[in-house]
Amino acid sequence: MARLIRTEKEVEGRYEEVWLVVEEDALEQWPTGPRDVVGRPAERLDGFERASGQAVYTADLDKPGMLHTAVLRSPHPRARATVDVSPALGMPGVHAALGPGEVEQLSAECNYQGQAVAAVCADTLAQARAAVRAIRCDFAVLEPLLDPDEAVRRGELLGDPRVRERGDYERGLAEADAVVEAEYRTQVVLHNSMETHQAVVEWTREDAVEVHISTQYVWGIRDAVAEGLGLPADNVRVVCHYMGGGFGSKNSPDDYTFIAAELARRTRRPVKCALTRREENTAAGNRNATIQRLTVGARSDGTLTALGGEFVNAVGWGGWSSGTEGPMQMLYACPNVKTTTYGAKLNLPPMKAFRAPGFVEGTFGLEALLDELAAQLDLDPLELRRLNHAEQAPEGGEYSDKNLLECYRRAEPHWERRHEVRARSTGTVKRGVGMASQIWYGGGGPPSYAWVRVGSDGRAAVVTAMQDIGTGTRTAMAQIAAEELRVPLEHVSVSLGDTDRGPYATLSAGSSTTPSVGPAVRAAAADARTQIEEIAEQRGLPKDAPVAAVVDVLEDAQILGKGARGPNPTGMQVLTFGVQVAEVAVDVETGEVWVERIAAVHDVGRVINPLGASSQIEGGIIQGIGHTLSEERLHDPATGRLLTTTLDAYKLPTIADVPEIVSELVDEPDRHLTNLGSKGLGEPPIVPTAAAIANAIRDATGADVRQLPITREEMLRALREAEARQKEKVGAPAGV
Repeated sequence: MARLIRTEKEVEGRYEEVWLVVEEDALEQWPTGPRDVVGRPAERLDGFERASGQAVYTADLDKPGMLHTAVLRSPHPRARATVDVSPALGMPGVHAALGPGEVEQLSAECNYQGQAVAAVCADTLAQARAAVRAIRCDFAVLEPLLDPDEAVRRGELLGDPRVRERGDYERGLAEADAVVEAEYRTQVVLHNSMETHQAVVEWTREDAVEVHISTQYVWGIRDAVAEGLGLPADNVRVVCHYMGGGFGSKNSPDDYTFIAAELARRTRRPVKCALTRREENTAAGNRNATIQRLTVGARSDGTLTALGGEFVNAVGWGGWSSGTEGPMQMLYACPNVKTTTYGAKLNLPPMKAFRAPGFVEGTFGLEALLDELAAQLDLDPLELRRLNHAEQAPEGGEYSDKNLLECYRRAEPHWERRHEVRARSTGTVKRGVGMASQIWYGGGGPPSYAWVRVGSDGRAAVVTAMQDIGTGTRTAMAQIAAEELRVPLEHVSVSLGDTDRGPYATLSAGSSTTPSVGPAVRAAAADARTQIEEIAEQRGLPKDAPVAAVVDVLEDAQILGKGARGPNPTGMQVLTFGVQVAEVAVDVETGEVWVERIAAVHDVGRVINPLGASSQIEGGIIQGIGHTLSEERLHDPATGRLLTTTLDAYKLPTIADVPEIVSELVDEPDRHLTNLGSKGLGEPPIVPTAAAIANAIRDATGADVRQLPITREEMLRALREAEARQKEKVGAPAGV
């Protein structure tokens, strides 16, 4: 029976209440541990298509008569443009041109480098680019605001400051035997998706449009495009069968989609608008820089008495101020916590969600601060974290499930390696081991729906309009259906990525895909299984007879199962947990840092595909290493002009930078979460990596690393500071 309920939905730590129509879900969770299909390693169903080049991405589309777009973007962080697009219209191959204001996304008031000003479509991309160069455009350059602290002083903020407080922070500091204060800084990091942001838009009739787009959220694109174009939502079809990287940056349609839509409307031809690699570095979004001024107080035995901080998110011209303070508020059982978070609005490109936004940055600050506290109190860092483990959710309520202590237990052998690792140090190369804890969301939420179709050959098709953004969720959905139907995995196919070809499913972001869509797939498979068992009974066959033997009489008839994702447990916090242990080597003469090994232990509920899960962990850690040691978008501090707009200037990690990675998953279903008990794993692996590496550097050298990326220059600065601190501690010889 369907019922209407009001429940809570969470994405990237942002909660909203939603009305939901759900079927009663009477399914009990499967027992803990691997089953016939679920919990067993499975190769990706679409692995061959992806590896062989047969998979068709948006970048591969070349529709008949398709036009190509080039966009004039501001080269200045702040300027006022005077634009005449008429010269472009006379260029060879040009079909249409748009100036400022002709679509909302084109503006003469430029507030960051890369803001779209005008656009042209032509038969070829080369012709479109030549036409853009022909546009007459004069920029009156204005003074940009680039300093986050100055923005806070002026009140130039994206939203109001966010103050979160519990207990009595000042009293907590007064009760402390030790207080550590430190400032931590993190840099701007770029997504640099292999497939750039792009869309192909075609009007199929006067009031209907089809959008092929590289996106993490086909339904979000559908709604945003419908609203932007003034169309009924059902008149917008959005398709994304394969997507080449997003990491949080492809949840919205952005300027290129609306530019393509207007040019397609005017020309009555399909139009592609794709960001260039340089535009990816200016107009595709970024992980914003942060400044974190943090304080921790503790008793001599390590019990935390106070945690506090001022967090400045250098957001840029748009986006949102992420929960950088989240780890400090949520991870440890500290009674007195006070944080203030500012979103500084600057004349820099807007931020976008980037794989655990805010928590990567906030965990670096918090976990490095805790290691500095452990050193001051002469305590083991792992024991300090165990001592302050939160049994109850610090901000109220119960956990749906939590196995962080089990993660710590499993991390012990890796942590004990520190004695042997240190012993391999030499006079110039120092080695050490560091660790950091992880907390993040990942429970997903409703609504999501799925259908399962079984034909007379006993094979099943899962139909749901979700996305597989390269994380293997297509395979996970097939495993869930195969397990519930009791059919071989190779007898299940999955149709996804098309709003006209399946029911609604949530976005692929916030570690929410599997825990949101997976329960709906299982419910749909269970509905189909019930019908199969009823047919078996009518035919005098046992309930557990092979599916193909039961349905072979159907001919063209089909069994159709449907399922919906139910609500999250009321009054409970659904979170993921983990710990990483890093081993590093530091050349104290050159400042070079090598990460030699990272062990990752994570608690994300039931694991559907261990092979895919280990890949997620490896990918997150490698991305985290880039964030920690090399990646940084630079801008001229005087003019604000971006300096790293190509891959030869922006230092991504290569295979030579990848250490040994050891991954382990607790694999205990969350007892209160859906019929699966699965949480998401997309973001947890990147959360503690930077902090674990920084703490390992401290263990190796005694240097406090407080700024990312940890370049050679930053490492040498920290070493000099540590040496000066040691000299001050020892003291100079007394005078005669």
